[in-house]
Amino acid sequence: MSNIHLSNFDAIILGAGAAGLMAAISAGRRGRRVLVLDHAPEAGRKILISGGGRCNFTNLHCAPDRFLSANPHFARSALSRYTQGDFIALVRKHGIAFHEKTLGQLFCDGSARAVVAMLLAECAAAGVELRLGEHITAVERPDGFRVSTGRGDVAAPALVLATGGLSIPKMGATGLAHDIARRFGLPLVSPRPGLVPLTFQGAPLELMRPLSGVALPAIARCGKRAFPEALLFTHRGLSGPAILQISSYWQEGAPITLDLLPGMDAPAVLRERKRARPRAEPKTVLAELLPGRLAAALAEAHLPTKPMAELPDRALDALALQLKRWELLPAGTEGYAKAEVTLGGVDTAALSSRSMEAKSVPGLFVIGEAVDVTGWLGGYNFQWAWSSGWVAGEAL
Repeated sequence: MSNIHLSNFDAIILGAGAAGLMAAISAGRRGRRVLVLDHAPEAGRKILISGGGRCNFTNLHCAPDRFLSANPHFARSALSRYTQGDFIALVRKHGIAFHEKTLGQLFCDGSARAVVAMLLAECAAAGVELRLGEHITAVERPDGFRVSTGRGDVAAPALVLATGGLSIPKMGATGLAHDIARRFGLPLVSPRPGLVPLTFQGAPLELMRPLSGVALPAIARCGKRAFPEALLFTHRGLSGPAILQISSYWQEGAPITLDLLPGMDAPAVLRERKRARPRAEPKTVLAELLPGRLAAALAEAHLPTKPMAELPDRALDALALQLKRWELLPAGTEGYAKAEVTLGGVDTAALSSRSMEAKSVPGLFVIGEAVDVTGWLGGYNFQWAWSSGWVAGEAL
């Protein structure tokens, strides 16, 4: 049976998040009749909680090499056609004040609600229809795409999957985009949590648990990747930007290495302190270099309770090595509940890098976090949402 009578739209977008709203704006500006459906009661829920409620909306240093994917070149086209500069211009157009925090990260001076309000205003200006609180019950392709919801059916010749990944389920995240993609025969790169705290067991955890809340600058390494940012001890292991960054590159069974004294010649410094302060306790000397609780824990674990003068240089050198190259084997991660993003997703081999359209299913597009493209911490994933959403909207 034909369902043409159901279709008042040129495109249906599932998901009123960053990518979905941007695709809607891009298509709507081109005169397309666009419907956006979302099961949440409000649009842009992850935008609202991002950046501590201030929305780290892009990064000045956005480049393809700061994204993870089975195809590291896939993101290049979209990122070059809708850049961080383009989004910054949109933010400026709406008079939203912002600032650079660190490492090129741009945040709103005020609330993330300003970004959502901007996107909704752009959607309204482009004639986009937005329906919230819509639960998708079925998606079929008898003649174009038909989407069934609790409030009836809608149809259109194009369908955009923009419902994100599996991270932060308390915000309503589901695997809907992945499920629909599978139904239409698109392959997936196995999803897993990304930008997520790491957990530990045994002796490492016994050391870390009493240090919960202690933070310090460090360099986290895994394989060839290294991130110099803040490290935070938790009651289950490690977090903080350096750990979240390295977690995306960590694979189960692999070690990570921490440098707790970045930029410092630890053996030379400890030997110099031994000469300058022979009567001082090791934990006192270490507390001049590290947070007090961490200094005391490491001194207790690795050095006898003697004054510095009585410690052989080899003991200090061994501790210095521990401070500069502390190798740890994570037991796992905190999972999707604490993950900021989902690694993996719809295989880029199945999509056009220029339009985000499925090669084998004309009219089906996949954008944002649902795709196997994941950025670093610090606004990169929002930029991927803006860029992939924009180019899909230009192709609708």
